[in-house]
Amino acid sequence: MFRSIVFRSLLAGAFGVAIVIHSFAAQPQKQDGDADKHLDIQSSVGDLHLGNDADARKAGLPLYPGARPKHDTEYDGALNFGVLTEAFGMKLIVAKYESDDAPGKVVDFYRDKLKKYGKVLECHSHELGGDVHVNAGNDDDEKESSKALKCEGDNSGPVTELKVGNKDNQHVVAVEPDENGKASTFALVYARARGKQGDI
Repeated sequence: MFRSIVFRSLLAGAFGVAIVIHSFAAQPQKQDGDADKHLDIQSSVGDLHLGNDADARKAGLPLYPGARPKHDTEYDGALNFGVLTEAFGMKLIVAKYESDDAPGKVVDFYRDKLKKYGKVLECHSHELGGDVHVNAGNDDDEKESSKALKCEGDNSGPVTELKVGNKDNQHVVAVEPDENGKASTFALVYARARGKQGDI
């Protein structure tokens, strides 16, 4: 489920990271129990951050009232990944929550909150967060029309995905009903990528 967000998004930038990672000087890893785990690497060729310190605020959205962080055996529920070099940059925030409210209420709340970023696209999928793609190529390599967000697959399934932005800079909210359809699990995703031009 949730791993597909991370893997699809990180694969786009993984090759570039592998090229420069050998020349990074590692900083000490900060660990305060299980609450805050992250790795920060800084060098003359770029910076890397990988941690579980993601939340709704870092994803650029308010937290749905009464929602709780979701932790499960498959995935911690929070990811903060960033890499910045002269060649490219990438930022990925993923935060997973649960609510006792019905999916429709959560969807309505975030549809309204996402409007500040632009036109909201509603899609449907079978996996929570299974449809997030990030470009990490050169800004000049792709036409603007090919960067537009769209619904993938057959656009059916119980998970509602709200998307705003484009493949280089997007906010996604994915809401999944529980087995009874009365409560919700939802993921807040912020993904930003750039080539040689622009800032993260």
